[in-house]
Amino acid sequence: MTIRTFAAAAALAVFGMGLSAANATELRLSHQWSTGDVRHKVAEMIATDVAAANVDLEIKIFPSESLLKAREQYNPLSRGQVDMIVYPLSYSGGQRPEYNLTLMPGLVKNHDHAARLNESPFMEEIEKIMAEDDIMILVHGYLAGGFASVGDCITRPEHVNGLSTRAAGKSFEEMLAAAGASISSMASSEVYNAMQTGVLQAVNTSSSSFASFRLQEQVKCYTPAGDVALWFMYQPVMMNKSTFEGLSDAQKTALLAAAEKAEAWYLEQAKAEDAASVEVFKAAGVTIAEMTQDDFNAWLDLAKQSSYKSFVDSVPNGQALLDLALAVE
Repeated sequence: MTIRTFAAAAALAVFGMGLSAANATELRLSHQWSTGDVRHKVAEMIATDVAAANVDLEIKIFPSESLLKAREQYNPLSRGQVDMIVYPLSYSGGQRPEYNLTLMPGLVKNHDHAARLNESPFMEEIEKIMAEDDIMILVHGYLAGGFASVGDCITRPEHVNGLSTRAAGKSFEEMLAAAGASISSMASSEVYNAMQTGVLQAVNTSSSSFASFRLQEQVKCYTPAGDVALWFMYQPVMMNKSTFEGLSDAQKTALLAAAEKAEAWYLEQAKAEDAASVEVFKAAGVTIAEMTQDDFNAWLDLAKQSSYKSFVDSVPNGQALLDLALAVE
C-alpha cells in the first residue's frame, strides 16, 4: 500500500521529498504534461478540492515526467510505487492488449459518444482488467486529436505513404502502417524533438498535446479534430486500488466528490480544446486542413482491414469486447 504520511521519512526519501510535521496523508500523482495542459488542470482540480475538504489528505502532483517517464507509469501504479497517474491507457496495450481498444480508429464518434462509452458495459470490462492489476479509475476522459505534418497536409490514407509517423497506440500504428507509413513509437512528450531532428515527419496526437508541446513550431500543416474526427484516446486519472481502499471514509468521500466534479469539467474542456488548438496553429501560420466524411470513411475502411482485424484475431475475447464498444450508440 502506498499511502504515506509526511513523517514517513524513509519512504519519501526514495523520491527526495521533504518532510512535514503534519500527519496528513499524501498521495503522489504523476503525469507527462506541462502545467498548462488540461490534464494537469484536471489533476490540480482534484488536489485543490480534496485539500479544501479538510480531511487530512493532500495530493502532490509531479508534471512533465518529473517523477516517472511517460510510458513507464502503469506498472509503478500497479505495484503501489506511485498513488495516482493521468495516463493514456493504450500506452499499456502491449501488456494488456484489451487496452488497445481505447485508441481504435473511428470507434468514438464525438465527445458525447465518448462520455457514453465511459458509462457502458464496455468500460466495465476494461475496469475489471485494471482491477486485476490493483488499479481503479477516478476520472474518465477521452480526448480527440488529429494529424500534423512537416510537409503536405494529411487527410487521407495515401497522404502518409512513405512518411515516418507517430501514432500513440498499436491500433493506429497498424492502420498507418497499412497506409504505407513508417512507424516511430514514442510518447507525445518526445514528438517535438523528433520532428526538430528530422526523425519524425508526421504525427497523430490529441488536440491538447498539439498545443501543450508547442508542435505548431515544427509543422506546416495541421488536420484537427473537427466535425469528423478519427482519433479519440482514453486518458483517465487512475489510482492504485489498495491505496484508495486504505483511505478513511471521509477521505474516500472527498476524493470521489472531487473526481466527479473534475470529470464533468474534463468533458467540457475536451470539447473546447479542439477549437482552441486550431487557433494556436493558425496564429503560428500553420495551414489548417479539414477531413471530410469521405476521407474518414477511407481511413475507417483501412482500419477495419488492419487494426480491427488484428485486434479480433490476437486478443482473447476480442470480438466480444469490440462488439460491446460498437453497441454504444
